[in-house]
Amino acid sequence: MGTVMAVLSGKGGTGKTTVCAGLGAALAELGLRVLCIDLDVGLRNLDIALGMAQVPALAFTEAGRLADAARHPLYPTLGFFTAPVGQEDPEAARRLVENIRQEVDVCLLDAPAGVGEGFRLAAGLASRQLLVAGPDPAALRDGARTGEILELMGKPDVRLVVNRVNPRLYRAMGLTVDDVMDMVGYPLLGLVPEDKNVPLAAMADKPLTAFARGGAAAAFRRMARRLLGQPVPLSKEYR
Repeated sequence: MGTVMAVLSGKGGTGKTTVCAGLGAALAELGLRVLCIDLDVGLRNLDIALGMAQVPALAFTEAGRLADAARHPLYPTLGFFTAPVGQEDPEAARRLVENIRQEVDVCLLDAPAGVGEGFRLAAGLASRQLLVAGPDPAALRDGARTGEILELMGKPDVRLVVNRVNPRLYRAMGLTVDDVMDMVGYPLLGLVPEDKNVPLAAMADKPLTAFARGGAAAAFRRMARRLLGQPVPLSKEYR
């Protein structure tokens, strides 16, 4: 039975959808059966980050099956459901996810930004939480507060992803990987560097992992292997 992971952030602008798409594609590259579900009803754009803007996709419904999911043109084991416009039925979503997780290895839920109903829906459906935070101290503090909300919800399995990191800036600030983890208080899944290829890949309607090899794409591949329990180190840039 597959693992359901919620990709969350306490505020907008962290690049949470980019992280969800990058991990989904990287896991599919490894041969895993992956399903990405966009839970952001109001501002759905996971299809763009996946390179599936031109692929017809169905909204997830209670009666949905994995066979109904849109298939990625480059990664045949990667499926996608878009969010249902104007509908947020927690019980229907729960039944759908429980049915589908029997057919996939990993189900990634791209939650809306903030800590509202969509955040709580995604966190409630998932057994593992991937908390995406920005790289500066204020954003990391926001991430820590978001993690506290997850713990109050009974969700202790939280992993931190710090996005849009500038390694030179971290070195200038004297910050280490241990400092970042101490600021938020959760195990670090990975650091994703600021990368101009992220918007370029979206404009080309391609997943980042098919558009570039280094930078953020390499970080997502390392994180995917780390999620599978492989002892993959962080990039040397952050040491």
